[in-house]
Amino acid sequence: MAEAAGGPQPGDCPGSSSAQAGRAAACQGCPNQGLCAAGAAPAPAPAELSELRSRLRAVKHTVLVLSGKGGVGKSTFSALLAHGLAADEAKQVALLDIDICGPSIPKMMGLEGEQVHQSGSGWSPVYVEENLGVMSVGFLLSSPDDAVIWRGPKKNGLIKQFLRDVDWGEVDYLIVDTPPGTSDEHLSVVQYLSATHVDGAVIITTPQEVALQDVRKEINFCHKVKLPVIGVVENMSGFVCPKCKKESQIFLPTTGGAEKMCQNLSVSLLGKVPLDPQIGKCCDKGQSFLSEAPESPATSSYRNIIQRIREYCDQHHLPEEKII
Repeated sequence: MAEAAGGPQPGDCPGSSSAQAGRAAACQGCPNQGLCAAGAAPAPAPAELSELRSRLRAVKHTVLVLSGKGGVGKSTFSALLAHGLAADEAKQVALLDIDICGPSIPKMMGLEGEQVHQSGSGWSPVYVEENLGVMSVGFLLSSPDDAVIWRGPKKNGLIKQFLRDVDWGEVDYLIVDTPPGTSDEHLSVVQYLSATHVDGAVIITTPQEVALQDVRKEINFCHKVKLPVIGVVENMSGFVCPKCKKESQIFLPTTGGAEKMCQNLSVSLLGKVPLDPQIGKCCDKGQSFLSEAPESPATSSYRNIIQRIREYCDQHHLPEEKII
C-alpha cells in the first residue's frame, strides 16, 4: 500500500473481512481497494465454514505455495513438493491447483487430457500415484488451449467447490498452488481455509530485485491475513555447469537476493535452488525431476527444502480435537 508521509500506515489495514474493507482511510492507494470495497471475496457464512470443516477435517497439513511474481517457478515447486512428500508411500498427498487462468499443474504432473469424475461422495481427484491426487480447473476444460475468462466471483465459487466438493479422503499433506499476486484467489482460499488448520505458506522468488519487490508484498499479505510464513525459496539461484561444476549467477542478486530480504523481514530462508535445464524438460514431459535427475545439485536443494517443510509441519501439528 502506497502511503503519503504522515498518512495511514500499512498496519492500519482493516482486513478483507471487515465492514470497513476498501472504505477505511488506510485503504486509499491500495491496489485491492476496489476489490475489498465491492466485497468480491466476502467472508464465508457459518454454514459454508461448517461444510468446509467437515470435508477438510481429515487433512492433517495444508501448505500454500505463493509468490507475488509470475514466472518464478511456483507451480514447478508445488509439483516437486508434492512428488517429494509422496515419495514416502505411507503418506497421502493432494495437490490443488487454484491458478484458474493458468492451470499448468496437469501438464507438469503428466495428467494432461484427464477428466474429473464424480461419485456420490463428490469429485474424485485425478491420481498420479496411489498416494498422490491432483485437482485443477485444467481437468474441466475441453482443450488445454481454452482460455478461462472469468470474473472474481466465479473464480471464488470454483475454489470453494474444490475445497468443499472434492473427495480428498484421508490426506497427510494438501499442497495448494496459487496464481501470482494478492487478489481474489488468495483472499478466497485463505478465508475458506480458515475453517480448518493451515500450517502456512511457502513463498517462491528469484534473486533479482524485480522479483523481490513483489515477493515483499506477498509476505506483507500473509502478515495481514494472519497466514504463517513457513519460509522463502530462492529459485534459479545460479547455474552449476554440469561439466566443470563452476557456478555462475544468471539472475544477479543486486540487492542481496532472498537471503538479505529474509534477514530484513525476519522470515526463514528454506533454501536456494540452482538452475537446471532438465527441470523445464521434465515439466514439459510430466515427469518428476527429483526422480529423473537424482544427482543434480538442484535435486539435492529440493530435497533439503522439502525436509525442512516436513519438519515445520510436524512441529506445528495441531491435536486432532483442535482441528475438528
